This record gives sequence, structure tokens and C-alpha cells, in this order.
Amino acid sequence: MGGAKAWMFSVVSVNLNGSVLSNKHVCWRWRSSAAQQSKPISWSLVFGLMLFSLGIVSLFTGHVVSDLDWYSRRLVKQKLYFKLDGSNKGPIDIWKSENGKSFYGCSKRSRKFPHAVRERSSNGYLLIAASGGLNQQRTGISDAVVVARVLNATLVVPELDHNSYWKDNSDFVNIFDVNWFISYLVKDVTIVKKVPDKFMRSMEKNPYSMRVPRKSPPEYYLDQVLPILKRRRVLQLTKFDYRLANNIDEELQKLRCRANFHALRFTKPIQELGQKLVLRMREMAIRFIAVHLRFEPDMLAFSGCYFGGGDKERYELAEIRKRWETLPDLDADGERSRGKCPLTPHEVGLMLRALGFANDTYIYVASGEIYGGEETLRPLRDLFPNFYTKEKLANEELKPFLPFSSRLAAIDYIVCDESDVFVTNNNGNMARILAGRRRYMGHKRTIRPNAKRLSSLFMERDKMDWDTFARKVKAVQRGYMGEPDEMRPGRGEFHEYPYSCICKKNGDPESEQVRGNQGLKNRSKEEEPVLGAKGDEQVFLI
Repeated sequence: MGGAKAWMFSVVSVNLNGSVLSNKHVCWRWRSSAAQQSKPISWSLVFGLMLFSLGIVSLFTGHVVSDLDWYSRRLVKQKLYFKLDGSNKGPIDIWKSENGKSFYGCSKRSRKFPHAVRERSSNGYLLIAASGGLNQQRTGISDAVVVARVLNATLVVPELDHNSYWKDNSDFVNIFDVNWFISYLVKDVTIVKKVPDKFMRSMEKNPYSMRVPRKSPPEYYLDQVLPILKRRRVLQLTKFDYRLANNIDEELQKLRCRANFHALRFTKPIQELGQKLVLRMREMAIRFIAVHLRFEPDMLAFSGCYFGGGDKERYELAEIRKRWETLPDLDADGERSRGKCPLTPHEVGLMLRALGFANDTYIYVASGEIYGGEETLRPLRDLFPNFYTKEKLANEELKPFLPFSSRLAAIDYIVCDESDVFVTNNNGNMARILAGRRRYMGHKRTIRPNAKRLSSLFMERDKMDWDTFARKVKAVQRGYMGEPDEMRPGRGEFHEYPYSCICKKNGDPESEQVRGNQGLKNRSKEEEPVLGAKGDEQVFLI
């Protein structure tokens, strides 16, 4: 390939500096001189040179064609998103993505993807300890499925973290439908609920535990983990979150999507209550917004930001920060200017009103403990009086779930996923996971704040009239509204930008698929995009 590139460059250089003409002239003089001297021509030499030249040309052109074909296929796969580059500054529908209807989630396994290795033939049992809260664990579980596949291992149903900030003792079976998880992935990975007792009794040592570096490529697992697995037969990977690289083989990426978007289905009690809340929101309004607010005291303290609460806030958050001995001293103003601070509930309300959402819009707020309580939430309630939470929609029905933060988070997840518009004030795990899922489900409208640009606008809010403020908010939020053109292969976390698992529908202009090769008609019911409720369109002009 390097030779082909050098050859192409030399041709371009020749054309630019005019040496092609001089070469032709020299060749002409050589023929003229030969004719005058009437020297006999060695035809065998001529034919030999011609054959040699043809061989060289075919060698190089073969490389060139291969090189160009490789690049063209890469560009075709990427250009579909780039065509929707936001250059059209016309109205944007704040409730749904017009371009999103041309795309759909496509993670169906290829016929060339071999079936899973059966339990008896596998290289051993892989134990996974997922860490963090619900959505952080979700990324770990999805990645664990891929790692088990890479290692030809039997995956044991992952263990969930009981010691994190969330302090939830729920197990996998309390949150996810374990039988569905095993059966959905049966062709991809062999999964068991536990290591067989007779196998454990026969072991001379306890299962070996290790922690792999963050975002390790498959090669690392094959080189460093597989030999230990083969030797010990049972291996546990601890603190398993974001331990697999973003950019891996396309078929493995699709497996990642199958695990995340299809195999991880919540238990029936969680699913039923979540759908009840969605139905109750729909009974009040044709369309509604779900806002995910991360504004817990610990989260704010960890951020190192200042949110306008005076000396009381500075003292309280500073005391909480003492829990982490290794946290550096941060400049609150600098963090805000760099876009590292979550928006306050008031700022979220101002952003939404500036984008064009009226004050009679219904909003569902998903949150944990809000720092400052009702006083912090009041400005958002004033801007959107139709303000609902899971506690308000399901009082008695929620009681069995109250001791379990992960199960409460799962209920919020369902309502946020089913909402017409999903809005976040941060870039945390739930925000990223839901953003990726909503892209996969047809690019349902997902608004994440351009915190870096918005921070200066909020600081200057009192110095400009509302129309000017609204116009500027709309301008800085272009590119942060969940449109297909925001997708870039290799950008961010794969769970947030699942580009390998999104295809363009057949029948549309330039209907090549972004990734994959299955058509729209071959989708399973599990892959059907969820369409938002229909209603009058509301647009804003940027």
C-alpha cells in the first residue's frame, strides 16, 4: 500500500512540474536519432521491456485499486452522517428528528459469525464483577459478553456492585430478566447462572482474580487474560466497567449492541411499573419531556463547581470533598468555563424555554436526592408547572422499590427511554447510555447541553433581552439535539455513539447502510424503532 501511495504521488508531481512533456520530447528524440542511424532493432528486447513494463503497471495499479477501494469503502460508511452536516440553517423540529426516520438500529448477527462455544468445550468460566451504579454496570455487562466471546469462555451471570455510592444490594436477577439474557445471547455466548458445584469442589485453589486496564483491546485479553483462564479454568475480572476498547471488530460491536439494547431487559415488576408511569404521562399529554437531573450533593462536591449558593454551599460541598483524599483543588470558575459543571435545574429550564418549549409542556423529572431540595427545584417548576416525578405518579406502588436505588433508577430509565424528548443536565453514565439507545431506536430527540458555550450565556443573561438570549441558545445547541449528523465513527464512548449498529433504511435516496448489511425487512421485532407520539409540530429557527 505504501508503494502505491508513493507511485500516485510521483505521477501527480510529474503532471504538476511539466516533466511529462519533457519525457515525451526525449523519447521522440531517441526515436528520431535511431531512425537516422538505421540501427537494427532487437525485437526480443522490445517485447521483453514491454512485458516487464506491463507487469510493473499491473502490480502498481492493482495496489492502487485496492488502496482506493479500501478508502472508498471507509468513506462510504462514514459519509452518510456527514451529509447531514447541519449546513441547512432552516427550522429544526424540537420534538423529533426529521432526518432520524431514515436510520434504524441494526445489530443482527452475521451468518459468518460462528456460533458460541458450548460450555464443555470452552476455555473456562469467566466471572465478572460489574462496578458502579445501574448504568455503569450496564456498560460492564455488555462489554463482559464481548470479552467472553473473545476468550471462548463460558460467562457466569455477572455480579453487581453492592458497595458503591449507591449502596444497593440488588443482584442481577432483581433488576434484569436473567432467563431472557441467557436465551437471547445463546448463539453468541454460553452463559450460566453459576459455576457447577462439582467443578468448584474439584479446584485446588480459589478462583483467580485480576483487574484489566481500562479500555483494553481484544488483543490484551488474548495475550494476558486467556493464558490465565486456560490454566486456572475459573477467572474473575473485578471492577469491570469500561474495560473494553471503543474501537473493536464490527461483528463484536454488533454483539455489544445486542447485549445492551436487547438482552438486558428489566424484570417484570420494574417493566410494568415503568410502563404504567409512561401511560399516565401520555394520558395527560400527547407528548412529554423527560429530564434527567444529576444534582446530588456528592456529585456536585466531586465536580468542584460552584452553583450560586454562597458561603453555605461552599462550606458544605468542601466538607463532602474531604471524603476523597486524592481529589485535586479545582477552580470553580475554570471548571464552568470548560463546560465541566452540570446545569442547575433553573438553567435547564431556561435552556428548554429558549429552545421553544412552552410553559404548558409536561415534563417528567428523573433524579435522586437534589441538593437544596424544593428550593433548588422551584425555578424549574415555575418555568414548567406540569412537573412530575415517579414519586408523584406512583405513590403506593413505588414503596416496594424505595430501598433499592438501582431499581428506582431502572424505572426512571424506562420513562426517559419512552419520552418524546430526553434532556440531561450532565454527561454521566445514564445520560450517555440513554443517548446511545435513543440513537439506536431511530434518533429520538435527545438534548444534551453544550455546557461550555451555555455557561457564558447564563453569566450574561441579565445583559441581554429574552429574544437575543433565546436566539443564542438555539445557535449554541445546534449539534447537541440528537441529530444523525452528530454521529462520528470513533467519537466518544461507543455506548453513547453506537455507529456500527445504525443503518440507513432501504428505499431512501443513497440508501447505503452506515454499518452492517441487513435490510429493513430482516429486522426482528426487538429491533423495531420506537416511534414517538404524533402531534402538532413545533419548530425553532436558528
